[in-house]
Amino acid sequence: MRKEDCFYLGRIVTKYSFKGEVVIKLDTDEPELYKEMESLYVEFGANLVPFFIEKSSLHKGNQLRVQFEDVYSEEEADSILKCGVYLPTTMLPKLTGDKFYYHEVIGFKVVDANFGEVGTIVHINDKAAQPLFEIDREGKEIFIPMVDEFIKKVNREKNTIEVETPEGLIELYL
Repeated sequence: MRKEDCFYLGRIVTKYSFKGEVVIKLDTDEPELYKEMESLYVEFGANLVPFFIEKSSLHKGNQLRVQFEDVYSEEEADSILKCGVYLPTTMLPKLTGDKFYYHEVIGFKVVDANFGEVGTIVHINDKAAQPLFEIDREGKEIFIPMVDEFIKKVNREKNTIEVETPEGLIELYL
């Protein structure tokens, strides 16, 4: 499986028992969606390796306690500790309305209510305190904060996001 075809689900953070159980810290607001999985992919370097799940249960909020097939000792659990876990993007629940996944809007055009067409989303910067749309406008970078007050409409048919930003924000970059 290629990493480009998957989404990051979380990280194996600790061992749970001497029988090889591990705890995965899920990167989601809805951990209950993932408690019935049959398998997932564990990241080893640049590779994703499928691991089949024998049993799993929710653990302390957004954590999942998992017993993988063929991982039955502390030593075997040690080998996957701190590894990222992934699922195919086809397993993401479909979002509707103005909700979207970051990877889904790459390539969308951004249209501002006052400015007009801003450019094309090339990346989502989620390293800052506030996630930002990184937009390319004829070689110039424009950053628009991803706040609900700015995002007016997500149009999946036209691959556009309509925004209404404060006056002068976009012109700062031009």
